[in-house]
Amino acid sequence: MVTSTQTRNRTGAVRRKVFEQETHRLMDRLYGTALRLSRNPDDAEDIVAETVATAWSKLEQLTDVAHIEGWLFRILNRTFIDQWRRRQCRQDKEVALQTDENEPAFSLFEKLHQPFLLWWGAPEQAFLNQLLKEDIQQAMDQLPDDFRVVMVLVEIEGNSYHEAAELLDIPMGTVRSRLSRARALLQQTLWTQGLDAGLTSTVPEHTGPLNGGAK
Repeated sequence: MVTSTQTRNRTGAVRRKVFEQETHRLMDRLYGTALRLSRNPDDAEDIVAETVATAWSKLEQLTDVAHIEGWLFRILNRTFIDQWRRRQCRQDKEVALQTDENEPAFSLFEKLHQPFLLWWGAPEQAFLNQLLKEDIQQAMDQLPDDFRVVMVLVEIEGNSYHEAAELLDIPMGTVRSRLSRARALLQQTLWTQGLDAGLTSTVPEHTGPLNGGAK
Protein backbone atom coordinates (compact mmCIF):
# COMPACT_ATOMS: atom_id res chain seq x y z
CA MET A 1 0.00 0.00 0.00
CA VAL A 2 1.34 3.37 -1.08
CA THR A 3 1.17 5.98 1.63
CA SER A 4 0.45 9.68 1.09
CA THR A 5 4.03 10.45 2.11
CA GLN A 6 5.39 8.14 -0.57
CA THR A 7 3.11 9.76 -3.15
CA ARG A 8 4.30 13.21 -2.19
CA ASN A 9 7.91 12.08 -2.37
CA ARG A 10 7.41 10.63 -5.85
CA THR A 11 5.63 13.76 -7.02
CA GLY A 12 8.41 15.90 -5.63
CA ALA A 13 11.03 13.78 -7.36
CA VAL A 14 9.22 14.16 -10.68
CA ARG A 15 9.02 17.94 -10.21
CA ARG A 16 12.72 18.18 -9.42
CA LYS A 17 13.70 16.08 -12.42
CA VAL A 18 11.50 18.11 -14.79
CA PHE A 19 12.79 21.32 -13.23
CA GLU A 20 16.41 20.36 -13.87
CA GLN A 21 15.68 19.31 -17.45
CA GLU A 22 13.61 22.37 -18.31
CA THR A 23 15.89 24.95 -16.74
CA HIS A 24 18.77 23.47 -18.71
CA ARG A 25 16.75 23.49 -21.94
CA LEU A 26 15.44 27.02 -21.43
CA MET A 27 18.58 28.64 -20.05
CA ASP A 28 19.51 30.43 -23.30
CA ARG A 29 15.97 31.73 -23.76
CA LEU A 30 15.74 32.85 -20.16
CA TYR A 31 19.00 34.73 -20.49
CA GLY A 32 17.96 36.22 -23.83
CA THR A 33 14.71 37.51 -22.37
CA ALA A 34 16.46 38.88 -19.30
CA LEU A 35 18.98 40.64 -21.56
CA ARG A 36 16.21 42.22 -23.65
CA LEU A 37 14.56 43.48 -20.50
CA SER A 38 17.64 44.70 -18.66
CA ARG A 39 19.99 45.60 -21.55
CA ASN A 40 22.90 44.62 -19.32
CA PRO A 41 24.65 41.20 -19.46
CA ASP A 42 25.59 41.24 -15.77
CA ASP A 43 22.06 42.20 -14.71
CA ALA A 44 20.65 39.54 -17.03
CA GLU A 45 22.79 36.86 -15.38
CA ASP A 46 21.66 38.03 -11.94
CA ILE A 47 18.01 37.97 -13.03
CA VAL A 48 18.30 34.43 -14.38
CA ALA A 49 20.11 33.22 -11.27
CA GLU A 50 17.49 34.74 -9.00
CA THR A 51 14.72 33.34 -11.19
CA VAL A 52 16.08 29.80 -10.94
CA ALA A 53 16.63 30.12 -7.19
CA THR A 54 13.12 31.50 -6.65
CA ALA A 55 11.55 28.81 -8.82
CA TRP A 56 13.42 26.08 -6.95
CA SER A 57 12.30 27.42 -3.58
CA LYS A 58 8.68 27.52 -4.80
CA LEU A 59 8.73 24.27 -6.73
CA GLU A 60 6.01 22.73 -4.57
CA GLN A 61 3.64 25.47 -5.80
CA LEU A 62 3.89 24.16 -9.36
CA THR A 63 0.77 22.04 -9.65
CA ASP A 64 1.31 20.93 -13.26
CA VAL A 65 4.82 20.31 -14.56
CA ALA A 66 3.49 20.64 -18.13
CA HIS A 67 3.23 24.38 -17.49
CA ILE A 68 6.72 24.83 -16.11
CA GLU A 69 7.99 26.88 -19.07
CA GLY A 70 5.37 29.61 -18.69
CA TRP A 71 5.80 29.48 -14.93
CA LEU A 72 9.55 30.09 -15.19
CA PHE A 73 9.12 33.03 -17.55
CA ARG A 74 6.51 34.60 -15.29
CA ILE A 75 8.94 34.35 -12.38
CA LEU A 76 11.68 35.88 -14.54
CA ASN A 77 9.42 38.76 -15.57
CA ARG A 78 8.46 39.42 -11.98
CA THR A 79 12.11 39.22 -10.87
CA PHE A 80 13.15 41.80 -13.44
CA ILE A 81 10.25 44.12 -12.66
CA ASP A 82 10.98 44.00 -8.93
CA GLN A 83 14.64 44.87 -9.56
CA TRP A 84 13.72 47.56 -12.07
CA ARG A 85 11.34 49.25 -9.63
CA ARG A 86 13.93 49.20 -6.86
CA ARG A 87 16.46 50.78 -9.20
CA GLN A 88 13.98 53.44 -10.27
CA CYS A 89 13.28 54.30 -6.65
CA ARG A 90 16.99 54.63 -5.93
CA GLN A 91 17.55 56.83 -8.94
CA ASP A 92 14.43 58.84 -8.18
CA LYS A 93 14.10 59.50 -11.87
CA GLU A 94 10.98 59.44 -13.98
CA VAL A 95 10.78 58.74 -17.68
CA ALA A 96 8.64 61.20 -19.57
CA LEU A 97 5.84 59.15 -21.11
CA GLN A 98 3.69 61.93 -22.48
CA THR A 99 4.26 63.03 -26.03
CA ASP A 100 3.47 66.26 -27.76
CA GLU A 101 -0.16 66.10 -28.81
CA ASN A 102 0.73 68.10 -31.92
CA GLU A 103 3.41 65.62 -32.94
CA PRO A 104 2.14 63.46 -35.82
CA ALA A 105 2.24 59.71 -35.27
CA PHE A 106 5.01 58.04 -37.22
CA SER A 107 3.99 55.15 -39.46
CA LEU A 108 6.59 53.03 -41.20
CA PHE A 109 3.82 51.59 -43.36
CA GLU A 110 2.88 55.03 -44.66
CA LYS A 111 6.50 56.00 -45.18
CA LEU A 112 7.14 52.88 -47.22
CA HIS A 113 4.04 53.19 -49.37
CA GLN A 114 5.44 55.82 -51.66
CA PRO A 115 4.76 55.50 -55.43
CA PHE A 116 8.18 54.14 -56.38
CA LEU A 117 8.16 51.67 -53.48
CA LEU A 118 4.77 50.28 -54.48
CA TRP A 119 6.46 48.55 -57.40
CA TRP A 120 7.26 45.82 -54.89
CA GLY A 121 4.49 43.54 -53.76
CA ALA A 122 5.18 44.04 -50.06
CA PRO A 123 7.52 47.01 -49.67
CA GLU A 124 7.42 47.12 -45.90
CA GLN A 125 8.41 43.44 -45.74
CA ALA A 126 11.18 43.90 -48.29
CA PHE A 127 12.50 46.83 -46.29
CA LEU A 128 12.41 45.10 -42.93
CA ASN A 129 13.98 41.94 -44.33
CA GLN A 130 17.09 43.98 -45.15
CA LEU A 131 17.54 45.18 -41.61
CA LEU A 132 19.96 43.17 -39.52
CA LYS A 133 18.78 41.65 -36.27
CA GLU A 134 21.38 43.78 -34.56
CA ASP A 135 19.71 46.90 -35.94
CA ILE A 136 16.34 45.84 -34.58
CA GLN A 137 17.85 45.02 -31.20
CA GLN A 138 19.63 48.37 -31.18
CA ALA A 139 16.36 50.13 -31.96
CA MET A 140 14.67 48.26 -29.12
CA ASP A 141 17.47 49.22 -26.74
CA GLN A 142 16.98 52.88 -27.55
CA LEU A 143 13.38 52.87 -26.33
CA PRO A 144 12.73 54.44 -22.91
CA ASP A 145 12.50 51.72 -20.26
CA ASP A 146 8.74 51.95 -19.72
CA PHE A 147 8.06 51.54 -23.43
CA ARG A 148 10.70 48.87 -23.98
CA VAL A 149 9.52 46.68 -21.12
CA VAL A 150 5.94 46.69 -22.40
CA MET A 151 7.20 45.93 -25.90
CA VAL A 152 9.21 42.94 -24.70
CA LEU A 153 6.40 41.58 -22.53
CA VAL A 154 3.72 41.83 -25.22
CA GLU A 155 5.41 41.66 -28.61
CA ILE A 156 8.32 39.33 -27.85
CA GLU A 157 7.09 37.17 -24.99
CA GLY A 158 3.49 37.09 -26.15
CA ASN A 159 1.82 38.20 -22.93
CA SER A 160 -1.69 39.59 -23.29
CA TYR A 161 -2.42 43.21 -22.39
CA HIS A 162 -4.11 41.94 -19.23
CA GLU A 163 -1.10 39.82 -18.23
CA ALA A 164 1.33 42.68 -18.88
CA ALA A 165 -0.87 45.03 -16.85
CA GLU A 166 -0.86 42.59 -13.93
CA LEU A 167 2.92 42.11 -14.09
CA LEU A 168 3.57 45.86 -14.19
CA ASP A 169 0.71 46.74 -11.83
CA ILE A 170 -0.62 49.38 -14.20
CA PRO A 171 -4.02 49.82 -15.93
CA MET A 172 -4.53 47.91 -19.17
CA GLY A 173 -5.14 51.23 -20.95
CA THR A 174 -1.66 52.33 -19.94
CA VAL A 175 -0.23 49.15 -21.44
CA ARG A 176 -2.02 49.89 -24.70
CA SER A 177 -0.84 53.51 -24.85
CA ARG A 178 2.77 52.64 -24.00
CA LEU A 179 2.79 49.84 -26.57
CA SER A 180 1.39 52.14 -29.24
CA ARG A 181 4.04 54.75 -28.52
CA ALA A 182 6.77 52.08 -28.39
CA ARG A 183 5.76 50.79 -31.82
CA ALA A 184 5.85 54.30 -33.28
CA LEU A 185 9.27 55.04 -31.77
CA LEU A 186 10.63 51.69 -32.95
CA GLN A 187 9.34 52.26 -36.48
CA GLN A 188 10.85 55.74 -36.56
CA THR A 189 14.23 54.44 -35.43
CA LEU A 190 14.17 51.62 -37.99
CA TRP A 191 13.24 54.06 -40.75
CA THR A 192 16.14 56.32 -39.81
CA GLN A 193 18.51 53.34 -39.78
CA GLY A 194 17.23 52.32 -43.19
CA LEU A 195 17.82 55.79 -44.60
CA ASP A 196 21.33 55.88 -43.14
CA ALA A 197 22.04 52.47 -44.69
CA GLY A 198 20.67 53.59 -48.06
CA LEU A 199 17.99 50.90 -48.10
CA THR A 200 15.31 53.28 -49.37
CA SER A 201 17.40 55.53 -51.57
CA THR A 202 17.60 53.33 -54.64
CA VAL A 203 14.64 53.38 -56.99
CA PRO A 204 14.41 50.08 -58.90
CA GLU A 205 14.44 50.31 -62.69
CA HIS A 206 10.88 50.07 -63.97
CA THR A 207 10.91 47.75 -66.95
CA GLY A 208 7.22 47.30 -67.63
CA PRO A 209 3.72 48.60 -66.90
CA LEU A 210 2.25 48.26 -63.45
CA ASN A 211 -0.49 45.83 -62.41
CA GLY A 212 0.64 42.95 -64.55
CA GLY A 213 0.50 44.83 -67.84
CA ALA A 214 -2.78 46.68 -67.32
CA LYS A 215 -2.84 50.24 -68.65
